[in-house]
Amino acid sequence: MTQARVNEIINGRREVSRLDVYERIADGLHMPDGARHLLGLAAGSEKRSSGAVFDLAAFPEVVRVYATQKSAAEEIQQQAREAQELDVLAVRGLGLIGLNESLLRTSLLREQGGKSLRVRVALVDPDSPALTRRAAEIGESAESLAGGVRLAEARLRELADSCDIAVWRYRMLPTWRLIRTDSTLFIGAFDAGWEGHESATYKVMETPHGPLFRGFRRMFEAVVEGAQRTV
Repeated sequence: MTQARVNEIINGRREVSRLDVYERIADGLHMPDGARHLLGLAAGSEKRSSGAVFDLAAFPEVVRVYATQKSAAEEIQQQAREAQELDVLAVRGLGLIGLNESLLRTSLLREQGGKSLRVRVALVDPDSPALTRRAAEIGESAESLAGGVRLAEARLRELADSCDIAVWRYRMLPTWRLIRTDSTLFIGAFDAGWEGHESATYKVMETPHGPLFRGFRRMFEAVVEGAQRTV
């Protein structure tokens, strides 16, 4: 946070409404729990523990909404370049990670001595009924879609020397398109008639009591746990 912004907040010329900013202020000042009442952080915790209903607008996880994945591309790439963990939930993943010009490919090809990177990718099983249904939804042959998944897997194997990478095949109907870079999620959806990259993309930040980040991360762990590892 810049000194100019800090001065504006101190002098009342700028308001703070986002929980992650409050948390950064509290952490930067090494504030104990008692003092965090001044920022409303401890109060939110008390309401949660007592079972009372509180306004989720005070705990914003969705910090930005993009019309499509393309409009979020620059920020996703920037986050991925600095991340230590990268999770991807997709259908075939070619546009995200499987080709040289894919959104995330260059972020994985880091020079030796850079930050270590753990990558986990979940793609739809090319032999599953879910893939056949998804292919019909987007007007593509099952053979073509399955070939894209296998190509992505082959290209991801090439990254084994550049990062700690693992790839799984899942058999459930694709619903969510997910990219996690450490404590940030970028989420879109699959539906009949549109591809995942055409969906609106939500940027979701991890917050102390927010359910979205925790829920989507838990979902990804469950998908991986029930899937077949191929790389």
